[in-house]
Amino acid sequence: MKYRQFGTTDLQVSVLGFGCMRLPTQDGQPAAILEQEAASMLHYAIDHGVNYLDTAYPYHGGESEPFLGRVLQGKYRDRVQLATKLPCWKVEEEADFDRLLNEQLSRLRTERIDLYLLHALHARGWEKMRSLNVLEWLERARQDGRIGLVGFSFHDHYPAFQEIVDGYSGWDFCQIQYNYMDLEYQAGRKGLRYAADQDLAVVIMEPIRGGQLADPPPQIQQIWDRGAVDRSPAAWALQWLWDQPEVTLVLSGMSEMSHVEENVWEAERSEVGLLSPEEHGLVEQVRTAYQDLALIPCTRCEYCLPCPEGVGIPRILEIYNEGQMYGKTETARRVYRQRLSENKRADRCVRCGDCEESCPQDIQIMDWLETIHHELG
Repeated sequence: MKYRQFGTTDLQVSVLGFGCMRLPTQDGQPAAILEQEAASMLHYAIDHGVNYLDTAYPYHGGESEPFLGRVLQGKYRDRVQLATKLPCWKVEEEADFDRLLNEQLSRLRTERIDLYLLHALHARGWEKMRSLNVLEWLERARQDGRIGLVGFSFHDHYPAFQEIVDGYSGWDFCQIQYNYMDLEYQAGRKGLRYAADQDLAVVIMEPIRGGQLADPPPQIQQIWDRGAVDRSPAAWALQWLWDQPEVTLVLSGMSEMSHVEENVWEAERSEVGLLSPEEHGLVEQVRTAYQDLALIPCTRCEYCLPCPEGVGIPRILEIYNEGQMYGKTETARRVYRQRLSENKRADRCVRCGDCEESCPQDIQIMDWLETIHHELG
């Protein structure tokens, strides 16, 4: 296994981290973890050098932390760095900080959480956390030994990311979504480099976009097949990340043993500068080919906002485009129904036309909204 220094700390972490968010389950029920199978996967990874495990309070319907608490008993707990996250959305008053952390310590059956993150920070959440004095509380929890290193995971636009990084001198690391398709999404490459310049370790999540990049349509696979090195699409995505010096480690949410075995094998062969210029060119070709599969030429400039009816136009177009690009219509349908509030969905459109008058791409937005709601709603 290859290891990298965790920011400016003395910690050495495996370049592959085990994300405990997509463990195998019974009949697709998130809370029904197949414990024997999942434990075998986890133990295999640790036995092959993986020393960073990532979980969170809500993963697997709240069962991920208790599962880890059980399977890490004995020799395995001392061999790993355990990361979990404060569920910021559950915090209503300062007393909730201690209550939630102590609950997580109990669930994980440990006296100390090695790496503790504020979960899914965005601009509003950061403002709320600061108003409740979370930074002072983090220092107290660090001093009393319940937590070790402190970080945050992030879901918002880049300006909010920089504000959070600059807002606390005690950050040790951050966790961002980043892959060869998401160069400018949320924190993006700019955020990766900014955090590294501030000496933060950078943990990468969604390296394969939740599996979307692992099973490409035929026209994308044909491009990968031109590579001089035979790699799976998932391996290309991982090696592209490990090639970059600002990346500290890459989390993978592995759901079957074959994923663990392949990812461990690739991690053992990873290094900064591994990919040749020709291979980087191949990745660029794949990115362009994916983008060409998008049906709607939306650039998310947001000139169409605000919609008088509150329709989340750019996000709706993005969800639909991604379903087309990655051949995941059912995933797009699930995201549209579950992650987009009803008052932002396309059927709220009254065809006033304000959005089309403002769109620099001349997109027939009203017609697309009708089509998208029909297909996804």
